[in-house]
Amino acid sequence: MTAGTHSPPAPRHRLAPGSGVRYAAGVRLAYHVMSSPLGLLFLASTERGLRFVDFLERRSLKRAFAAHAECVPDAKWEPSLLRLKPVVDQLDGYFCGNLTRFDLPLDLAGTEFQLKVWRALGRIPYGETRSYGQIAKALGQPGAARAVGLANNHNPVPIIVPCHRVIGADGSLTGYAGGLPRKRKLLELETRFAPPTRTAGIRLTAS
Repeated sequence: MTAGTHSPPAPRHRLAPGSGVRYAAGVRLAYHVMSSPLGLLFLASTERGLRFVDFLERRSLKRAFAAHAECVPDAKWEPSLLRLKPVVDQLDGYFCGNLTRFDLPLDLAGTEFQLKVWRALGRIPYGETRSYGQIAKALGQPGAARAVGLANNHNPVPIIVPCHRVIGADGSLTGYAGGLPRKRKLLELETRFAPPTRTAGIRLTAS
């Protein structure tokens, strides 16, 4: 996302080589917990880029780590605001309405279909929405709306990859991993701050 009239490069999407939907055992992840209008956010990053954004709810850090044990077995969790500061700064800017486009390296692991869906989510412009069916059609798989919904629900970096911009065909909010009140707040925030001429959304490209 970018503030003002300058558009920074789109964020990079990186799938860990040969990892499929999991990382090799023992990967190092830096983490930080930040405050936001939506509650506490748990952020975690590998050396390649942002890997997780979680709504912490009432969970302890121990439970947050455990929630990702299958995806990152025996991970080495290291607290580091320094490593996550660019993410914190951009999220703060987003919540203040000063940022409409993220520019962060991402290190996502998922199936080929999930990655396609997450890229498609990144192309939804700030302040706009799309239905699950529209995303499926954009992927050339018009019958895959339900599968798109499942991939949307497994997005590991909500807000950054804007799964909140996907709604039901009838305009209903439908589900959201962070809860419908948070989804509503995110959409209301973007509606309030969307520029008259909306810029393109996040574009994720494989490297």
